[in-house]
Amino acid sequence: MKQLFIMTVTAVMCFSCSNEMKNKSITENFNYKVDSFADLEVLRYQVPEFETLTLEQKKLIYYLSQAALCGRDILYDQNCRYNLTIRRTLEAIYENYNGDKTSDDYKLFEIYLKRVWFSNGIHHHYGEEKFLPGFSQSFFSEALKSVPESALPLAPKQTVDSLLIELIPVMFDPNVLAKKVIQDPNVDVILHSANNYYGSGVTQKEVESFYAAMKNPNDTTPISYGLNSRLVKENNRLVEKVWKVDGLYSPAIEQITYWLSLAEDVAENEMQKQTIALLIDYYKSGDLKQFDEYAVHWVQDMDSRVDFVNGFTETYGDPLGIKASWESIVNFKDTEATQRTVTISDNAQWFEDHSPVDPRFKKEQVKGVSAKVITVAILGGDCYPATPIGINLPNANWIRKDFGSKSVTIQNITAAYDKAAQGNGFNEEFVWSDRERTLMKKYGFVTDNMHTDLHECLGHGSGQLLPGVDPDGLGIYSSVIEEARADLFGLYFIADSKLIELGLLDDPDAYKAEYYKYMMNGLMTQLVRIEPGKSIEEAHMRNRSLIAHWVLEKGKDDRVIEFSKKDGKTYVVINDYNKLRTLIGELLAEIQRIKSEGDFDGAKEIVESYGVKVDTVLHAEVLERYKKLNLTPYKGFVNPVYEPVLDKSGTVVDIRISYTEGYAEQMLRYSKQYAFLPTWNF
Repeated sequence: MKQLFIMTVTAVMCFSCSNEMKNKSITENFNYKVDSFADLEVLRYQVPEFETLTLEQKKLIYYLSQAALCGRDILYDQNCRYNLTIRRTLEAIYENYNGDKTSDDYKLFEIYLKRVWFSNGIHHHYGEEKFLPGFSQSFFSEALKSVPESALPLAPKQTVDSLLIELIPVMFDPNVLAKKVIQDPNVDVILHSANNYYGSGVTQKEVESFYAAMKNPNDTTPISYGLNSRLVKENNRLVEKVWKVDGLYSPAIEQITYWLSLAEDVAENEMQKQTIALLIDYYKSGDLKQFDEYAVHWVQDMDSRVDFVNGFTETYGDPLGIKASWESIVNFKDTEATQRTVTISDNAQWFEDHSPVDPRFKKEQVKGVSAKVITVAILGGDCYPATPIGINLPNANWIRKDFGSKSVTIQNITAAYDKAAQGNGFNEEFVWSDRERTLMKKYGFVTDNMHTDLHECLGHGSGQLLPGVDPDGLGIYSSVIEEARADLFGLYFIADSKLIELGLLDDPDAYKAEYYKYMMNGLMTQLVRIEPGKSIEEAHMRNRSLIAHWVLEKGKDDRVIEFSKKDGKTYVVINDYNKLRTLIGELLAEIQRIKSEGDFDGAKEIVESYGVKVDTVLHAEVLERYKKLNLTPYKGFVNPVYEPVLDKSGTVVDIRISYTEGYAEQMLRYSKQYAFLPTWNF
């Protein structure tokens, strides 16, 4: 599970005051900002302490980073079957067009290409809807025909004209492949979603029946059915096309396994070496039993400083939450900052025992909960360019129960977000008073990270399903309920005096900074990410809306939290933080019940009632106020560049890191260097 970045409202990060950031190789005048276009901003992140790693650790990071980049085209193809063709066509125009590059059409063309790069395809990376080109069809036709045919991604026997006929409706018609992920309970979410996890004509009912027939309710260690395959129809039969060596996506997966094999040779210890070897075996076989074996080893590797995620992991891109997108993150432990997450994980049983949920849904014995603060070294696949700020894996409920989970907070990413947001005027525009702004300035960064720690380390790892409950039973609502559960767990305990006792916070009021920011975001400011007239679709946004609107309604009589007007502007005001925490505990108990019992109807009712709808009047106001700030609601990153340093004999003697590569420069290089999949892959 991922913890995604929430709208930045804490516009400060005091490096001189933050214990976690002391004595790091942070460059104070580092240029975080790279590019800005549409509703997006591209940043850089630093990799502090990389230079202090051993040569073998640096080589391990380099090899794992290459493996992380080799799967890039897999995600493009998973997101929509036309993505690789469109991206490569646009890149061919970008590199070969000899027309007027000062024209409005060309400038809009550049923006569209940058958006395709950022979203790994033609659908918005967060909102899921297809974004349309600002340039005209006639410009696209003229530009495409000006490019040498040898530079275009033409299929066998395909002409430029037939390529145009193929692409124009996909790119320009708003009704063709309109949304990557549909979560409307009133339609067939498989037929109406534009992702490429299912073949043509496959229906939601067929998918649900296909995988339900495989499951044994008495199996206590079930595999994640369908996780690593495309489900298609052949001769009117449903068939899984497995993503593996010699299967679907084989050219890219072969490259991934090549670099993983090099990483295996420089692993830090035997456990890590076995873990990498098991991942390679799984990539070769596609056997999900082997994936579970790998996951069990991975979660028990506690001693390695360098770590990674690589593979078909998260299921947010599938409306049924079955099939996983490809992603990778390479990282190493921030040993100083990890002290706080070790404290949290060491006390995991206390938090579980004191959770306000029904005892039936609690784990009697919490096993294997580990947490750390990491420095990310490379981002890949579904974690690039937009990236989570925290991760908790593996996702299999039985592995989490029997072996535990790994949780990470990605602090160099949160630091980059925070540093880039300094002085942006957001707090001054949307925060109710100086009291809240002062709290955020003092505690915003600390409590942001603490909430992420609690969300990932304890929230996702808490609770249990009742015996016989299908882990996929919540269907299209599974991701929203799971994220709400983890967020509520973090919100409930961030206000607990236990954090003061453990030395994790030093002020009983510090949690109020997170409470205010979270409620303001869920009720108001995340609406800047929604187009006028649209509902909330993305799982994390639905989760935050659900929580904020539920407590707003349930606390209405006591005016626990409310909207207030000042100078004609709407603000969120919290009048009673203690009662707000009580309401958060009550909602956590209900969300855990829904999860533990597999209550689909309960999930549907609470999500549709509180997580989806948008107040159109408030929405218009928020958009207008935000527009005046000239800010972008979404941010992502370019990666640093790693380069081996060789001596005269060709031996690697160091790995050099640099931060100078630009956005378009990096994207074009990746498109050439890691282009392992055929353009027409369907």
